[in-house]
Amino acid sequence: MIAAARLRSRVAILTDETGWHTRKLRLALAARGFEGRCADLADCRFDSRSPTGLVIPGFGRELPIAAIVRGIAGGSLEQITKRLGILHALRESGVPVYNDARAIERSVDKSMTSFLLARAGIDTPPAWALESVVQARRIMMREASAGHCLVLKPMFGSQGRGLVRVGLVDGESVQLPDLADFGRLAYLQRYVPPPPGGGYDWRVLVVGGRAIAAMQRHSRHWIRNIARGARSVAAPLTPALAEISESAAAALGMDYAGVDLLPDPGTRCGLQVMEVNGVAAWRALQRVSGVDIAQAIVDDLLARRLGIAPGDVPIRDGVG
Repeated sequence: MIAAARLRSRVAILTDETGWHTRKLRLALAARGFEGRCADLADCRFDSRSPTGLVIPGFGRELPIAAIVRGIAGGSLEQITKRLGILHALRESGVPVYNDARAIERSVDKSMTSFLLARAGIDTPPAWALESVVQARRIMMREASAGHCLVLKPMFGSQGRGLVRVGLVDGESVQLPDLADFGRLAYLQRYVPPPPGGGYDWRVLVVGGRAIAAMQRHSRHWIRNIARGARSVAAPLTPALAEISESAAAALGMDYAGVDLLPDPGTRCGLQVMEVNGVAAWRALQRVSGVDIAQAIVDDLLARRLGIAPGDVPIRDGVG
């Protein structure tokens, strides 16, 4: 337990845009007596002359007591490296980062996600990541001969953008597109067809190792992201959903995670983990589940990462 005299009150919410999610996090922090201050990682900087070696806007010469990562803007390789470097540096400075850079790197890189899920023995669609067009076409032919379609995904994509089905698609042969639009890399994942009666998947939110809410996303389209028009429906958090989602979050070392799952009667528990999101949105999930997700995240951060119990009162600006 951290002594009250050592508690500071400011938590950084690292985000490239403010809105509903950051407002909910700030309210949840305020309910516990803490102040959430938003800062864009693009505006954070290394400064070897500063007392901490870092400058986080809104925190002066100090570092936050903790940081919640809510969004990282896209950019060049150099820019992304520096932004993730800030997260690594905060962790090295003793600041809990929720989720930290390692967890975000694992989840953003879809090939690493697939690798870690498969290594942990979690049911997930077979996947390949390779730079050779010739090898990618061979995999497509082999999968097609077995009756399987493949999904070509951008390695670092989100919200269902840029997904293309290739190989054997609805009985027709679809060729591999120009990989220049995919960073000259093919990340291929076996397509899991929808069950009879309509297409849906699940989003389960895991906080602090525990699944806390679930919903189904229904759509006639094979891409079922809410951002693509899917309809969110309340879903019971069954033991099977909870167990596989918690295992997926643990495999990637996540503080909190949005786990996307597909129904598949051919697996042990009837489910496959498709993706694990390290900077997960939860607006639609909160609406249908009724769970105060921002408060759950804040409470877990304070209790598990900082040892701050609900009765502990932070010290503001060094004054008790």
